[in-house]
Amino acid sequence: MGLMKVFSGSEVLAMGLQEKLEEAGVTTMKKDNIQSARLGGFGNADLAVELFIQETDFAKANPVIEEFRMSI
Repeated sequence: MGLMKVFSGSEVLAMGLQEKLEEAGVTTMKKDNIQSARLGGFGNADLAVELFIQETDFAKANPVIEEFRMSI
């Protein structure tokens, strides 16, 4: 059982997908590389926010992820 990255992009889009996944009963973990870089004393505009889910939740999450991708 491990984590699987399902999204990498802007914070606004990541929050939208995270909300939809959690509504579907899929627990998510968000890694905010932008915030981490800022707190570390260096910034980089190319860094992104990443969303992870448990591999075991992929079957439940995949339809939500595909619908989200088609809507953006």
